[in-house]
Amino acid sequence: MSTDNSLSRTVARPIIARFGFPQLLATTLVLVGATILLGVAAKATGSGLACEANWPQCDAGPYNLFPANLPSFYEWFHRFVAMFAGFAIIGSALAAWRIPSVDKRVATLVILGTILTPIQIVLGRETVLQYEMTILSLHFWTAVLIFVLFVVATAFVWKPRLDRTHVTGALVLTAASLPLHVALSPLALTDITEYSPTVQMIQYAVTLALLAGVIVAVMVGRWRFEDERVRLLLSVAAGLALIVVFLGRRAVMTFNPALDYLYVVASAVLFVVCLGGIWLSRRDPSDSSNSPSR
Repeated sequence: MSTDNSLSRTVARPIIARFGFPQLLATTLVLVGATILLGVAAKATGSGLACEANWPQCDAGPYNLFPANLPSFYEWFHRFVAMFAGFAIIGSALAAWRIPSVDKRVATLVILGTILTPIQIVLGRETVLQYEMTILSLHFWTAVLIFVLFVVATAFVWKPRLDRTHVTGALVLTAASLPLHVALSPLALTDITEYSPTVQMIQYAVTLALLAGVIVAVMVGRWRFEDERVRLLLSVAAGLALIVVFLGRRAVMTFNPALDYLYVVASAVLFVVCLGGIWLSRRDPSDSSNSPSR
């Protein structure tokens, strides 16, 4: 058993030494995000039941492995990228587990993402075979949870290189995402034809950027700032971001005036909180960015 363990570490080390574990994790994060957006494209174009509702095959070529038309291509390409994302997730987990220098918190986060991956695959299969709204929602939120786990893990890995300027930048990204998130929602685009597949993909890309921005701001802010006001604002921003993302999804799936109003209010408050965080982060004299151990 120890021989196998030593062998796997010996194999993993040259790979990580050549490409770098932080780069591997960042690549995995990009693939997870791309898979989510391609899933949105498949749903928005009505391609979720393409490939003649086959899974994992499609509807053309040898063994029905390839798409026969454009709708099938959307679904097929989503699965194709998801396959590479799955391989990257497994590879990241193996590297995190086998490389002694990887932080145990990072390993735990990545392994959790790996455990969720087969669940996500089963949910993806069920979206093709059943296409029920409950399954679609579970498929989406499981993907988002995997994305969040890898954002947090990536922030941990890049911690030595992140300072308070990255907090300001992450808050700027979050603040810039909010008006776009609302403007691209069905609340602003009252004509259903305006809420096109392209618009939906852009809105969900903004959603992922919003989540990533808040997570990075909160994590790096707690590492690099002594000012409790900054930390408090970042904690409030994290809570509001979760509300905005959840209610934004509800605005897409259902029409509920009360929830829609709450979504707009939460977005506006989060925007103000981000501006406050940007102001405080730029004027705070305490900078512990040179203390990676924090």
